[in-house]
Amino acid sequence: MRRDNRVDRERQNASLVESGRNMKLESVDFEVKDHVATVALNRPPVNAMNRALRRDLISAFDHIAESKEIRAVILTARGKIFCAGADIKERAAMTYDVGEHTTLNRLVASMFYAVKDSPKPVIGAINGPAVGAGFVLVSCCDILLAADHAEFAMPEVDRGLAGGVSFLQRHLGPSKTRMMLMLGRKIPAAELYRVGVIEKPLPLADLMPTALSLAGEIAEKSPLAVGVIKESCNVVENLALKDGYRYEQSLAVELGESEDAKEAKRAFAEKRKPKYSGR
Repeated sequence: MRRDNRVDRERQNASLVESGRNMKLESVDFEVKDHVATVALNRPPVNAMNRALRRDLISAFDHIAESKEIRAVILTARGKIFCAGADIKERAAMTYDVGEHTTLNRLVASMFYAVKDSPKPVIGAINGPAVGAGFVLVSCCDILLAADHAEFAMPEVDRGLAGGVSFLQRHLGPSKTRMMLMLGRKIPAAELYRVGVIEKPLPLADLMPTALSLAGEIAEKSPLAVGVIKESCNVVENLALKDGYRYEQSLAVELGESEDAKEAKRAFAEKRKPKYSGR
């Protein structure tokens, strides 16, 4: 391990101790600043997903879920590739003893849902190619930015495998999802921008500054209101229109009685910036 990586991780672990939870993350970098957590995949050379990386992601997002300090999250990666997908070498070494595959599937699902179900909004800052499970991980984010050179692909069909339909179809629609899964072709960031999946393709140098700016803006909002929006987005997609709207109304009534809502009204009347307490 390079010295700079070791120093960075020691600093991150120290920060986690100070915030009340000691985690040792080997394949993920974690930093919190100004209410924004940055989670970066760091498993050179291509950030392929093995068991350790998945466990690290789950640990990081479990910490985020429980933290009162964190109000927004950026998910990104170190290196030139966001994520090359599942670690094929690890898969090839599996013995497929009874229960091993089921255990792995449970870990994979837990990792994806740790991101998708995070109570804090997650901005994906996709710095390079996102392939297979890497693209599925991207689809678990709430807001997507991508470097203009980034490419996205689901090549499982060329390895005799399949998966990712339920996650991808939330963003891409039936035809585009089937095309990606059945042909395994790469799609550039510009195409995902055209179909409304990512906010915009950006020069790599502008990617993290833009993500940090968006996350900082979200962090200034009422954490209660942002949390309700995130919860609503996750819940209503599985409900009929009328049921979903009623669910949102029930949350809105409770939210309207919060201290943050009252502070927002006072600040509007007094023509000042609100100071949210998260209560």
